[in-house]
Amino acid sequence: MSRKNRQRSAKGEGRLEMMHTGQNGTSPAPKRTGEQDILAKLYVEPTDACNLHCRTCIRNSWNEPTGMMDKDTFARILMGIRELPTRPTVFFGGFGEPLSHPEIVEMIHSASSIGSHTELITNGTLLTEKMARGLIQAGLDRLWVSLDGATPAGYADIRLGAQLPRVLANIERFSDIRRRMKVKTPQLGIAFVAMKRNIADLPALLKLAERLDASDFHVSHVLPYTRALLEETLYRHPMNEEAYPTENQLTVTLPRLDQALLSPEILLRSSTGRGGLVAAGISVDAGRNRCPFIEQGVAAIAWDGELSPCLELLHGHTSFLNGAERVTNRYVIGNVREKSIPELWSDGEYAAFRERVMQFTFAPCAYCASCSLAQENGIDCYGNPVPTCGGCLWAQGLIHCP
Repeated sequence: MSRKNRQRSAKGEGRLEMMHTGQNGTSPAPKRTGEQDILAKLYVEPTDACNLHCRTCIRNSWNEPTGMMDKDTFARILMGIRELPTRPTVFFGGFGEPLSHPEIVEMIHSASSIGSHTELITNGTLLTEKMARGLIQAGLDRLWVSLDGATPAGYADIRLGAQLPRVLANIERFSDIRRRMKVKTPQLGIAFVAMKRNIADLPALLKLAERLDASDFHVSHVLPYTRALLEETLYRHPMNEEAYPTENQLTVTLPRLDQALLSPEILLRSSTGRGGLVAAGISVDAGRNRCPFIEQGVAAIAWDGELSPCLELLHGHTSFLNGAERVTNRYVIGNVREKSIPELWSDGEYAAFRERVMQFTFAPCAYCASCSLAQENGIDCYGNPVPTCGGCLWAQGLIHCP
């Protein structure tokens, strides 16, 4: 068939995950061979359609068709998971609203029934009482809700078509139902996309997350799909180790801080330069140019059954890098309706791609961006074949998904 173009989610309590841009890590990416090279997490996109029109959405920069994953495609996914040596986490989410799929509860139940840890991310608007009960009874392990503002006006300014009081009422009802059913799962996670227009809301959102009985709070920078979003970014310039040698970098070391003294805004702003951050003796900077998808054994399947190495390559789109528009072409390994997941995972070209990404010897497009080759993820000036990842903001540690 021609080319078209591990880690289980932790169940820790009370985690604050902050994506940063500090760049002091220089150790090479670890090699994954043998038993390490396993599929540990699978993003499954039930649909790429959504009921909202958010400023931050990828739909503002693509012309891809929308659709719903059919029963046969999902059945093939389940069949493939059963054939794997270990059960990967199944994360229901991609670039659509999973709760808008009419069979989402049945899909979660099926994945949970075969032994997979299950998670789902939602904008929360469709989290009705019936849906909440269905998700709990289906065996969902963690529910992520995207909240990008702490006030009704600020939230509505980003999540166009949604109302914060309604979403909060839905979450509170979900938590209440879970308590009355005397179950610990699904655990609740809050996902926040940080921008200039909402970063001041972060402390209030942290308090809100505690009130909502959330166990996880996830922060990511915004990915600038439009020029307007480019003006909203909190990081300065994407970095590259070739540009700033280790000896010229500044490392900020912090003691263990009481939660009341911890300022997420300060951390986000102070860690966006040419240095690193160490808190309580632990390096917060995992190093640049390291792919969180490949290193953790992740793959993604779109609603149409196409399997890609990561969310970035799941759909073709445009974004902005160093002020210039950049095209990301879709790249798929194959379709689960034609080949099993184990076959696709062990595919020779896919294995070779994972090895290239682990070594990450791509051209430094994120920093340089000085030639036309940096304007898309095609062949780079080092001669790497398609797709190339030198301009990927996930690898820079700027963008991250739950």
